Amino acid sequence: MTVPTRTAGALHRRPRLRLALLLAAPLLWLAVLYLGSLSVLFVSAFWTTNSFTSEVVKVWSTDNFHALFTTPVFRQVILRSIGVALAVTALCAVIAFPLAFFTARVAEPRWRPLLVVAILTPLWASYLVKVYAWRLILSEGGLADWMLKPFGLSGPGYGLTAAVLTLTYLWLPYMILPIHTALEQLPANLLDASADLGANGGRTFRSVVLPMVLPSVAAGSVFTFSLSLGDYITVQIVGGKTQLIGNLVYSNIELNLPMAAALGTVPVVVIVLYLLAMRRTGALSSL
Repeated sequence: MTVPTRTAGALHRRPRLRLALLLAAPLLWLAVLYLGSLSVLFVSAFWTTNSFTSEVVKVWSTDNFHALFTTPVFRQVILRSIGVALAVTALCAVIAFPLAFFTARVAEPRWRPLLVVAILTPLWASYLVKVYAWRLILSEGGLADWMLKPFGLSGPGYGLTAAVLTLTYLWLPYMILPIHTALEQLPANLLDASADLGANGGRTFRSVVLPMVLPSVAAGSVFTFSLSLGDYITVQIVGGKTQLIGNLVYSNIELNLPMAAALGTVPVVVIVLYLLAMRRTGALSSL
């Protein structure tokens, strides 16, 4: 019996060993590159810089984290970034629900796959192309101004509102897809039973549809919240003078790397807390 044959037989008799060997490479990649880089990020946040040469001084200090919570500018940027991520998530949920309901429950079955493809189509376009397209839409005299001019209004221009609108457009498909899947799997007999018991449309939505779809909404929010919290390119292009955490990290990389690392730990901690909160809703099992 050859060595490969004996090895195959040994692995066949030991399914746990086979599974461990299959997972060894990806787990090693995760541990070394992802968790290792996060560890280096966290450790370097406790270093300092030479104020004259801007060189990193590997001396243990908590000054960077102290500055994060005592400097008004840092506090404002952190709170603004979390607020933008929550606003984008809320807008995505409000817009995604009726769209997903139409694609999953109202549209004819033969059209549903095409509608799903249409929802995914924006994801195939370049990130920068989409953001610059919104820059043109929101510019002075752009499409937004042209559409609102008959009502005596003007577009939001560049700023925080423009950043929220653009991020909502960018990450909306990540909210539509899980809600679409949940609504598509919703048993029709539950809706019929609710109507037979005398519930109107609003009561059926609150008591039947929403509780069953809520985990999928929370699952979609994991993507919209985390992607919005860490974004900085959109804010640079359409945000005007607005700054978020990503912008501060980018601007401090060359001048003060430890401070950039300290700022970089904030979204990591916030996202971990958000994941723990969403775990209670069953969102992680819906991903």
